[in-house]
Amino acid sequence: MEKLFPLFIYIFILSLFTSYSGAETEVLEKAIDSRINAQTEAIKSQSKVDSLVEQTRDIVQQYRDTIRKSDSLQTYNDQLAKLVKSQNESLASIQRQLDNAEETQRSIVPLMLNMIDTLDKFIALDMPFLKTERNERIALLKSMMDRSDVTLPDKYRRIMESYLIELEYGRTIESYSETVAMNGQEYTVDVLRVGRLSMTFQTPDGELSGVWNKVSRKWEELSDNYNRSIKLGLQVAKKQAPPELIKLPVQVAKP
Repeated sequence: MEKLFPLFIYIFILSLFTSYSGAETEVLEKAIDSRINAQTEAIKSQSKVDSLVEQTRDIVQQYRDTIRKSDSLQTYNDQLAKLVKSQNESLASIQRQLDNAEETQRSIVPLMLNMIDTLDKFIALDMPFLKTERNERIALLKSMMDRSDVTLPDKYRRIMESYLIELEYGRTIESYSETVAMNGQEYTVDVLRVGRLSMTFQTPDGELSGVWNKVSRKWEELSDNYNRSIKLGLQVAKKQAPPELIKLPVQVAKP
């Protein structure tokens, strides 16, 4: 860029030529004035150029900022679109699960009712041990099915627990006191149950023993030959004696 001289320098130069003739002085003054005007216009032009450069720089910076914001917004929009798509897929999956759950509930409730009814019939046909306890369990299951405060999984779990309890009876030995009817009389006895294989009883004095007949579904008196074995079996069941082999009457199914 051409170096510009301050105005006072030209005035000083002008004073140096005051000794020149009038015509020469006039020519020189015009030249100086022309030079000053040119320099003034150059300054104005340079100011405009500087201003335009600054404006251009600002516009370029704004453009770059806008591009960065646009790129950032596009990235955000792309991520948001992925999120919305994922949420829509999750909602669709949840809706399918709800539809399946409703369908499952419609099919599982009749199944559970049938399971309770089957268990009820099984207990009625089974050996009559712990009848009160087992019948109360069935009654609770039936009333539970009408309760809205018990969830479907809890209902199913309790039904399965009842089935497991009944299954456990088949591989355990126990003794309990009960009143039984035999030959038109009632006796308070100790009942000995060995799984579902045999169920016998004995009076507290050890003089009378009986067995449950699965076919006739009634108690029958046993001979005195079983008194000692049943007494020993009762002691084992009560954990009053160590396990050992005992002789018990077992009803064999006819072919």
